[in-house]
Amino acid sequence: MRYLTATASEISENLQTELNQVTEQISKTQEYMDQYLPAVVSFGLRLLFAVIVFLAGSRLIKILRKIIRRSMERAGADVGVMQFLDSLLKVIFYFVLIMLIASGFGVDTTSVMALVGSAGLTAGLAFQGSLSNFAGGVLLLLIKPFKVGDYIIYVADNLEGTVTEVQMFYTTLLTADNRRVVIPNGVLSNNSLVNVTAQDRRRLDIDVGIGYDSDLKLAKELCEKLLNGEEKILKEQEHLVVVDSLADSAVMLKLRFWVRPEDYWTMKWKVTEDVKLLFDEHGIEIPFNQMDVNIRQ
Repeated sequence: MRYLTATASEISENLQTELNQVTEQISKTQEYMDQYLPAVVSFGLRLLFAVIVFLAGSRLIKILRKIIRRSMERAGADVGVMQFLDSLLKVIFYFVLIMLIASGFGVDTTSVMALVGSAGLTAGLAFQGSLSNFAGGVLLLLIKPFKVGDYIIYVADNLEGTVTEVQMFYTTLLTADNRRVVIPNGVLSNNSLVNVTAQDRRRLDIDVGIGYDSDLKLAKELCEKLLNGEEKILKEQEHLVVVDSLADSAVMLKLRFWVRPEDYWTMKWKVTEDVKLLFDEHGIEIPFNQMDVNIRQ
């Protein structure tokens, strides 16, 4: 009987201890909630507000960039200038948006700007090539050695193509065989390049050799007639058919005339083929390299 009484007493004490622990845990939880829940809710609301502001700001940035592009188009600005400024304004607008959101979280923007400045200096030393490309892009826009749509030849690497984009750091070319070539602006601004389409006409020279036994005057007359009959050859510009040199195996004729830049390759190939067909038709020899050997006995 005493054993049962003791056991019941122990159970009662254990239950009371457990109850006190649960009560204490509930009290601590309530204390934590009272202490931290408002801060968590406040942070969550500010985070939700920041997301909404970022989405709305991104939409506003797109609208502003679109308005600026249209204004520049109406003002007749160069496409390369528009592309460069658009990419630059995009970076600036998003930086301002992020600073506004950071200030909404209580971040000291002055300290952030100082940190960004020091980080920018460090990054500038680490990424001198990128800064050089940015400066090269600004220089290209100021000097304007080419514009979007021009066909240029980058002499150093023998790259050529049509300019499709001028961005903050790189210029994109589209080659004749539809390859996309990206060249750093710093490289373009510090090296020689040829702008093929800067002028509204382009001179074309075609060299043709005829045999020493062929009729030189007839060959010149045929070439003159051919050039006079081509519609895409600019008639207001002088065209010539002259003897350029007396080579080892042939008399070299030079056909010189002017065409529109977009007709350059078409006319080069067509006139070259037509000259060959004309000479074959009239029995004028186009010799290959040869050597006459005289043997003395």
